[in-house]
Amino acid sequence: MKMIGKLNEKDLKINKKQMILWMGGILAAVILLMVFIVKVEPPAEGISRAEAAKALALVFEDPQTLEDMASERENSSFTDKEKGNWFVKYMDYLYEKGYLDTEITPATLTSAQGNLTYEDVNTVAEKLSSGLEKQVGMTRGNKKKTFSRNDWWELYKAIVKETDKDGNMKEVSAVLFGTPSNMEQAESWTAYTTEGTFGFQGLALDAYLDCEIRFWARGQEMAGMTQIVSEEPVYKNIWVSDVKKDQFTVYIGKYVRTFTAEGKLASQAEEKNEELRSCVADLHMEKGKLKKITVKKERVRGKVLAVTDESIELEGYGCVPIDDNFHVYKTYGDFQVLGKGNILVGYDLQEFVAADGKLCAAVLEQPFDAETIRVLIMDNGFKQIFHDTIELTANCDGELIYEKENGENQESSFKKGDTFSYEASDKKLENGRMILKPEDSEGITVTSLERGQGQPTYSGSIEVKAEEGGLVLINELYLEDYLKKVVPSEMPASYEKEALKAQAVCARTYAYRQIQGNTYGQYGAHVDDSTNFQVYNNTLTFDSTDTAVNETFGQLLEYNGDPIEAFYYSTSDGHGTDGSVWGADASNTPYLRAVTINNKAKKLDLTSNEAFESFIKDENTDAYDSDFPMFRWNTKTTSTILDEKIGGVGRITGLTITSRGAGGYAKTLKVPRHFPGRAGSAAFSEMYHLYTTGKTVPHLRDGIRFPAVSSISRTTEPMKIR
Repeated sequence: MKMIGKLNEKDLKINKKQMILWMGGILAAVILLMVFIVKVEPPAEGISRAEAAKALALVFEDPQTLEDMASERENSSFTDKEKGNWFVKYMDYLYEKGYLDTEITPATLTSAQGNLTYEDVNTVAEKLSSGLEKQVGMTRGNKKKTFSRNDWWELYKAIVKETDKDGNMKEVSAVLFGTPSNMEQAESWTAYTTEGTFGFQGLALDAYLDCEIRFWARGQEMAGMTQIVSEEPVYKNIWVSDVKKDQFTVYIGKYVRTFTAEGKLASQAEEKNEELRSCVADLHMEKGKLKKITVKKERVRGKVLAVTDESIELEGYGCVPIDDNFHVYKTYGDFQVLGKGNILVGYDLQEFVAADGKLCAAVLEQPFDAETIRVLIMDNGFKQIFHDTIELTANCDGELIYEKENGENQESSFKKGDTFSYEASDKKLENGRMILKPEDSEGITVTSLERGQGQPTYSGSIEVKAEEGGLVLINELYLEDYLKKVVPSEMPASYEKEALKAQAVCARTYAYRQIQGNTYGQYGAHVDDSTNFQVYNNTLTFDSTDTAVNETFGQLLEYNGDPIEAFYYSTSDGHGTDGSVWGADASNTPYLRAVTINNKAKKLDLTSNEAFESFIKDENTDAYDSDFPMFRWNTKTTSTILDEKIGGVGRITGLTITSRGAGGYAKTLKVPRHFPGRAGSAAFSEMYHLYTTGKTVPHLRDGIRFPAVSSISRTTEPMKIR
């Protein structure tokens, strides 16, 4: 027994030694394994210094400014051989501003193409704030190591938040559907997305085609792509124009793409060729491949009564909501992809594609030919478009229509002499508009209105609708009948026949363009009846003006086959102007020229204050209307009145025209303002850009008028106008 005990003790000592050796071996193996893991672990995915430099520079300056600075820069940090590279303008800017250091980040091609390091990033963060520097987390051990792409974009978001106070940088999510690599019509370095086109100079995007991506952008230039949102996007409400075997030709926006179908979809293309051609459909993508097409088959149509951002009101359907990806396709003549503004109220020119209770697209099937016009009738004094109450009297029999809750129309009749009175709270207006259709031209008298002729009477239909601001009143009638009440309101009926005919042609052309403009589309009208457009039904009609309209029936003034901008004015200063008077590019209206209106047609340069004042004050000026009392006029006001009318902007101490356009119209205005109580009683001068029109004299805030000013904006915060 003792022998056994001794043996066991010996064995125990041996086992202890073995155990120690065994555990030591395991520890050594673990250490070796950890070393191995560290050595074989792939480095963090980095971002090139060039790409990061572009993103950072765009935080501080817009693309054009950076381009201009580069062209004006005398000395680049890069060699002459390398300074032609795309990234040089961004990195040079950062070197100049101290965001990069050539000692840490050399100005070479190799350095620009290399990965961003902790030391590079720390130089930027150190310049900006201690908080950003802490976020970088540079140490002695990592400063030469790659700063990961993900960490860069996280830091970038913090940089934007801290420095971009004006909100110039935007983070955008969109499906990328085109680059020069897959679209022949693509411009160089241009990315085509569902959120618009963007420049992407220096960035690699082709791998992300037909993927939803997230990226930073300033204006229309991508600063950098941050992530893939989805590899299975859906192109919604796309026009499929043609199918040939396994090739689908489609329009994404206004751009043509061709997709190759595979597998089951390719077989369907053969079997359902006609069904898949010339249709609206959703295109389902998966990892860059077209996997499925969902055709939208439901169709509705009807006269359009109103177009808003959220819905389209159709006769017989009521207000139908529109899809977020609503498109308008013109299929006659040259195919075009248009916008909601091309859906004309008062007309039935298109078929609507519907799905899930929403309108997905409109297919324009026939050209526009102006037959009717819808006029929004303003209140007494032409102060606003809304009415508190509307009172009507029928001068003949007719039909009364109003919309029920389900969108269907309820019809009844009315008799001559019947009266109607409406307020915004009227229950019959809860579901839509009330329409009165008289049987003949005696029409309907609006007894709640006063015009130059007294209580006005309107032929055609009368519509009343409750809107948030009050009641709106719309008169729909034939265009030629409208003109018969415009011409005598714009020109004395006693004028010569040819003058009245010229007026009729101008008025018809102007109306035609305004119908296409859809200014009041949200309310269901084309124009109003004030000087904002053409004065309508303010006076009685006359045989002379009716004859002028009849003898010019259908005649328009055209340029290159399209109706012109036929603006006209009542009072001349003896000199015309060009299209820039309306804030447009004068080259788009070459038929509008700035000339002296007299027999000699002498051309004068009136773009300076001195020249204009000399012209207008010259009692011997030989110009059209120079002997007319309204040829020269002036108005006076006081700073007190201006101060009362315009609240919160300080007291206006003067108005100075600083530049004039062709013909002498006021283009920019300097407005000195005094702010009592502000430190040093500071006076501020701001520049206002004015765009004039011969027809509109709107009110600034609560009634201040600038002669012939249709819009006004200042170089800092816009001043609100009415």
